[in-house]
Amino acid sequence: MEDVNIKSIRYPIAVDVKLETLSLKFGRTKKLFFEQMVDYFFKSKKDPKDLSDEVLKKELSNGNSRIISFVRKQESDFLLPTFSNLGKLLILSNAHSKYLEGLSQYAVSDESQTKRIITGMMLLEKAIVKTQMNLDEKAVLKTKFSKILERYISSRESLGWTDSSAKKEELQGLARESLKNI
Repeated sequence: MEDVNIKSIRYPIAVDVKLETLSLKFGRTKKLFFEQMVDYFFKSKKDPKDLSDEVLKKELSNGNSRIISFVRKQESDFLLPTFSNLGKLLILSNAHSKYLEGLSQYAVSDESQTKRIITGMMLLEKAIVKTQMNLDEKAVLKTKFSKILERYISSRESLGWTDSSAKKEELQGLARESLKNI
């Protein structure tokens, strides 16, 4: 089997002390820590010479600018119309609440009027029932009186009063007519 670890790097002792301190701090061997450093710089494309990391600052600045422009676009597209429509909605809500208050007052007055109408209808119903009873009593009285009158007429006829027949018929007709008008 071939050994893949054939390359070596020579560096000063001060760098070796720093490398060893860092590897111990992160709990890795010097070789593993070195391999991970190379992978980090390879993947991040950072320049190890750039200690203030200007490339990263530029990328962050560009990212921040993109985020800020996105937020501003969202603000102009969504938030500002929402706030302007919210004002209109508040005005409509106030108008609707006044309208609903008016309806509430109308409902209260309508309820009292309805109660008065119901009371009046109940009184009217009682009066109609009483009138109907009176009409029924009147019809019964008419029937009884009619029987009495007919008996009177037939009895008078049987007694044979001496008055003329025309006067008798006229008297009977008047009596019957008066009876009907009761």
